[in-house]
Amino acid sequence: MPALSNKGLSMPESPIRKLVPFADNAKKKGINVIHLNIGQPDIKTPQIALNAVKNNDISILSYAKTEGSELYREKLTHYYSKHNIYVNAEDILVTTGASEALSFVIGSIADNDDEIIIPEPFYANYNSFSTAFGVNVKPIASDIETGFALPSISEFEKAITPKTKAILICNPNNPTGYLYHKEEIQQLAQLVKKHDLFFLVDEVYREFIYDGKKHYSVLQETNLEEHAIVIDSVSKRYSMCGARIGCIVTKNKNLRNTILKFMQARLSPPSYALIASEAALDTPQSYFDTIIEEYASRRNVLVYELNKIKGVKVINPQGAFYCIVALPIKNSDIFAQWLLENYNLNNETIMVAPAAGFYATKGLGENQIRIAYVLDKKILKRAVRILREALNTYILNENSKEYILKEI
Repeated sequence: MPALSNKGLSMPESPIRKLVPFADNAKKKGINVIHLNIGQPDIKTPQIALNAVKNNDISILSYAKTEGSELYREKLTHYYSKHNIYVNAEDILVTTGASEALSFVIGSIADNDDEIIIPEPFYANYNSFSTAFGVNVKPIASDIETGFALPSISEFEKAITPKTKAILICNPNNPTGYLYHKEEIQQLAQLVKKHDLFFLVDEVYREFIYDGKKHYSVLQETNLEEHAIVIDSVSKRYSMCGARIGCIVTKNKNLRNTILKFMQARLSPPSYALIASEAALDTPQSYFDTIIEEYASRRNVLVYELNKIKGVKVINPQGAFYCIVALPIKNSDIFAQWLLENYNLNNETIMVAPAAGFYATKGLGENQIRIAYVLDKKILKRAVRILREALNTYILNENSKEYILKEI
């Protein structure tokens, strides 16, 4: 048999999707699976975006411009200006989702064995994108005891080596829901300037901020033009995950020119998705006001119900729509699989994302899960009840050989 590449074999599994076969099997048995594992909002996509696709008069579905249409990028500048971010259309490169944006940036700033520093836990695919380009992630652990606040700047500085190319954060954070405040962004900004690094910030959850807090973008920092890179997407903002339209925003012209070569190799972003995304920018603010109120209400219900469970620890997230939950168990991978294979309450179970996959440091997060609160409050309450009852059953037998994790 021909050998596969070491790079391919070393690609990490998704902690969000690797349990899908077990969920599918549960559904085949007639068990209802409540999906807490994935950030797929149940919020309706703006009708204006759907209508733009339905009602167009295109006769030839041709290639889009490699960097995205001029009109879309111009409209994006107006969107950003509403958030006190001032950029030009030429500063924006449109990609096939935020995932492609991150891949192209990593491929443009780092070579084999170079390093990117990321506070953990972090979005699991950061590991995948780095592995694909032969780049090493240097994690700096944040802790549930401190609410997953930014680790000290001295920890970041100690991690910097001649191989370090960038610091990467997600703000607000997936998977923790932590919102990095202005002072933390400014501290990191000073550090990247001091060591001449890139400052890469994933801001796809920019809209989803709670409790009267404000989002502060790295692009609002002055004198950071050559360092700052923002990753963005329509996926969560407009509940358009299937559109696969993202973008890279940077004032660094040399970097943009390099990224453009990666973009040319994949030709162009999808034309229909661009049409929908352009129209979505005309979505009224009332749409977001309603959504943010709904997510804050869901978060409140989820955290309140989780805090009723003995031995469970959860931090109240200030942004995005995720939280990390520490459970009174040893291994959440085994527990998550057991929930799908061996447990149901009234013919219903839950699917969660084991949190160890959001860490790069082996051994961290093994008793934690990530929950996405993208479901109706009644469903969330039901899900937490299932979790509580399942823990009562599972903890009694956790050392049993019955719960050895099988190959996925």
